[in-house]
Amino acid sequence: MALSYKDMLVELENKTGYMEQAASEKPFKIPVSFFHRKPRAVGTFSIEFIFSEIRKRLDDVVESNTQFSTYQSNGIWKRIYNAVEASFRQSTVNHITGDVNYLALFLNGKKTILTIHDCYFLYWVSGMTRKLFKKLWLDIPVNKCKYIVAVSEATKSEIIKFTDCPPEKIRVIYSIVSDNYQPSPKQFNIDKPNILHIGTAPNKNFERLAEAIKGLNCKLTVIGKLDKEKTTLLEKNGVDFSFVYNISDGEVLEQYRQCDLLCFTSVYEGFGMPIIEANAVGRPVLTSNISSMPEVAGDAACLVDPYNVEAIRAGLLKIINDKDYRQQLIGNGYENRKRFDIDKIADQYYQLYKEVSEA
Repeated sequence: MALSYKDMLVELENKTGYMEQAASEKPFKIPVSFFHRKPRAVGTFSIEFIFSEIRKRLDDVVESNTQFSTYQSNGIWKRIYNAVEASFRQSTVNHITGDVNYLALFLNGKKTILTIHDCYFLYWVSGMTRKLFKKLWLDIPVNKCKYIVAVSEATKSEIIKFTDCPPEKIRVIYSIVSDNYQPSPKQFNIDKPNILHIGTAPNKNFERLAEAIKGLNCKLTVIGKLDKEKTTLLEKNGVDFSFVYNISDGEVLEQYRQCDLLCFTSVYEGFGMPIIEANAVGRPVLTSNISSMPEVAGDAACLVDPYNVEAIRAGLLKIINDKDYRQQLIGNGYENRKRFDIDKIADQYYQLYKEVSEA
């Protein structure tokens, strides 16, 4: 039977109302452009992992537009190209995820968030090079961006020290640890413990560790490439050692499982991810009492002066010889790991995206 004109209007109104209701119930996704460095063939990919996991957690509420720079961050012209390229890839919210801070140069600052993982680069350059790096990696980006995210209070303090940035502009959002890092109990080898050390860059304090374990009956496992100078030092001190590098994430995890304790006595860290990774697996940790490490470790590590060889040695011996202390550190580590839950960190970023998008 044919509908009357009045009935057709009623049916159309009902359909329109249903569609409007369905549209209102569909959650609005915030468009966010995630700006990443172009990964190198060899090196760490922790920044890429962190924000890949965050995007997965926010898939229902964030429309992710992931952008990798065309060129690796080498030389002035390639960096200028990367910065100009980024200006054509903007969204409602722009998020520079780290290590390419200069991408902020041509972005809309009012819509841009910059995550800073550390200020280490200012310690290994000097003269005009340092001034240029400071200007392009800190001064201009920090001044221009709407919000700065520091991965620790220690990094926040450094940003303020170097740039005079207003503290309220900087949000501290910790890094995350992969869900792959789960408790993996292991009988502690008190006769010859396997000490894991991660990294061989200057800030990792390798030489002092090599001196600290001289004469100890232990095995040192290093993740990182050892040059001739470092292997000679270990051989001179009679240290039983091995090293691996350019290994997969799964192989790194296996090294944590195989070790008896982690020694991470760096002289500088923006965060200190290995501390949490060892906590999550269930290994006692020896780390430094300076920089970001006490903040990240809390009561889940033995803290020592990294500039004092004897202090490093004493800390190792305390962990090796005191079973109750080891168990306390392991238990505290399991609790400490909860502070860096992926869902919690992802929600903190989401709240920040909302602030920027609604401004």
